[in-house]
Amino acid sequence: MSFINYASREINCKIVYYGPGLCGKTTNLQFIYNKTAQEAKGKMISLATETERTLFFDFLPLALGEIRGFKTRFHLYTVPGQVFYDASRKLILKGVDGVVFVADSQEERLDANIESLENLKDNLEEQGYQLEKLPFIIQYNKRDLPNCTPVEELRKLLNPEGVPDLEACATSGEGIFETLKMVAKLVLIDLKKGG
Repeated sequence: MSFINYASREINCKIVYYGPGLCGKTTNLQFIYNKTAQEAKGKMISLATETERTLFFDFLPLALGEIRGFKTRFHLYTVPGQVFYDASRKLILKGVDGVVFVADSQEERLDANIESLENLKDNLEEQGYQLEKLPFIIQYNKRDLPNCTPVEELRKLLNPEGVPDLEACATSGEGIFETLKMVAKLVLIDLKKGG
């Protein structure tokens, strides 16, 4: 549910990066933050406890133009990967406008991906959302590692509905901005529809 700030003439949209622990959510956000012009971004805030970390920051991508005379500001969030922090995940999903599911491509992480995706659906439904009705994409991260599951198999397991997806390597930055552009575009299309 985007928030409109009439004083600054901005539409604020929330994009959440979701996925299993250590899949690359934080690395995605850090890469975007480090490559975004200083004047277009707010501070990166890290909420850390002993065992979990949630990152978020906002930015105003000037190249995206305006919707009905309003600029669009995106707020990017990560959720803690461990299922133990489900309450934090639910809180972060409140008011979400778009979701990026970051899947860990390593063969030994297949079960963790499936569990995390189910957890995402459950947490959204608990708050009255349906994943199928949200701007949603899947990023297959860690494609540079030798023990990667083939993308066709990942699609079969994680993306039977055929939502937009792409391959990435968050440590090198490959596919990171493409992911962001893809989900931002879906969020803007949804906004223009009045979604």
